[in-house]
Amino acid sequence: MKKDIHPAYRDVAFVDLSNDFKFITRSTVNAREKITIDGTEYPLVKIEVSSESHPFYTGKHKVMDTAGRIDKFRQKFGNRAGKAAA
Repeated sequence: MKKDIHPAYRDVAFVDLSNDFKFITRSTVNAREKITIDGTEYPLVKIEVSSESHPFYTGKHKVMDTAGRIDKFRQKFGNRAGKAAA
């Protein structure tokens, strides 16, 4: 690898603002703020959504009523696909 062309790859603390969840991972992201976790200072990156607050991972996601939509479509247009396929 060439020297002095790659960004600094270091430990960075990410904080989910919606529930104050913190995790440390390695990243090249630039951060202006710093945070101390367990006596070690890390660059701080604030994020809006993480796996702790995203509806898909928390199980609080909204399920779409696709069966109702299909029935409504068939009532409006009939079962024309069945006639064409036969």
